[in-house]
Amino acid sequence: MKEKINWQKELLESGKFNVKFSKNFLGHGVTNFMQGIYLGYMYSRWRKIRGLDKYDPVENRKNSQ
Repeated sequence: MKEKINWQKELLESGKFNVKFSKNFLGHGVTNFMQGIYLGYMYSRWRKIRGLDKYDPVENRKNSQ
């Protein structure tokens, strides 16, 4: 069984995103669409820091015509 990881708490503790702007999103959540996109960016960066992106499937980049 996989353990549930709180990535937001882990980022706050790591200091990788120590900007006040980022801490506000991680602590209080987002209020609009663009903040949600930035939160998604922080999540994908956290995955790269942890090395979790290595096992993602590679999408097909060929033209499918």
